[in-house]
Amino acid sequence: MFSVRTDLAVEARELYKEGHAGEIPGVFLEERENNGVKIVKVKILNNEGVKAMGKPIGDYITIDAPDLKYRNLELEEKVAKILADVIREIANVNVKIKTLVIGLGNWNVTPDALGPKVTENIVVTRHLKELVPLQFGDNISSVSAIAPGVLGITGIETAEIVKSIVDRTKPDLLITIDALASRRIERLATTIQISNTGISPGSGIGNGRLAINEESLGIPVIAIGVPTVVDAATIANDTMEYLTNALIQKTSKDSPFYMVLKNMGDEDKYALIKEVLDPEANLMVTPKEIDILIKNISSIISRGINLALQPNLTVEEMNQLVH
Repeated sequence: MFSVRTDLAVEARELYKEGHAGEIPGVFLEERENNGVKIVKVKILNNEGVKAMGKPIGDYITIDAPDLKYRNLELEEKVAKILADVIREIANVNVKIKTLVIGLGNWNVTPDALGPKVTENIVVTRHLKELVPLQFGDNISSVSAIAPGVLGITGIETAEIVKSIVDRTKPDLLITIDALASRRIERLATTIQISNTGISPGSGIGNGRLAINEESLGIPVIAIGVPTVVDAATIANDTMEYLTNALIQKTSKDSPFYMVLKNMGDEDKYALIKEVLDPEANLMVTPKEIDILIKNISSIISRGINLALQPNLTVEEMNQLVH
């Protein structure tokens, strides 16, 4: 049977609610809004929540800002500050800890280049702390960053590369950035998910890889993800739903076309979708302006991480260290 693919906890909750009444067992939800930016916290508390949501126990905080697609500089700065606050909320961040930032993904494929793009603008200071400690002292936090590539480029599992770096440099905290999959086109490059449960590289496009999490690395892992693709089968399924609902408003319920769609069960819809879309193709869809969207959202994420990790530096000082 066709299943909707999504990496977002808020969407997993929406899917569960569509088929069940009442609150989800083992899941806590908290929502708030900040001048056009919606912040949703989904907390999976126990195994009941894991079974319902299909995600590990932990916190999943989503920053949803639909107007980011219009390139609003004031909104971008606001989202970066909110992201910094969320990072501080779910991680023990201070200038005394050592942080490693990992940009996951393939820099040769635009929808998957989010992680590498973010690492380009991270304020890296580990070398400064070690080589000229008297000049910087405790004013900066030790931060290192790397984009390790993907299995197809290196021939090495990303998790193996990350573990070797962690074992050698011994950071206190790991922050990963990766591209995700959403079930809604409107969430592409406008939604940021932050979790403390780690990540499996490539999961957004259905690639099962070794997990990067606290269990495998021995240190806390904060995963930051942004949806950049939507499963084509999901779009087809949602389009059929929209069409059925639109016909209710615009045509007679006795219309033969409406009756055909309305009377189709889920299995019939999925069979039709599979017939139209070759299941072997595994199509993923991304916007035509994805290069611009990746550039903008990666800049927002790097600013948010820098603000969280370097609270004693001004924006001008950060820019000097980056460039």
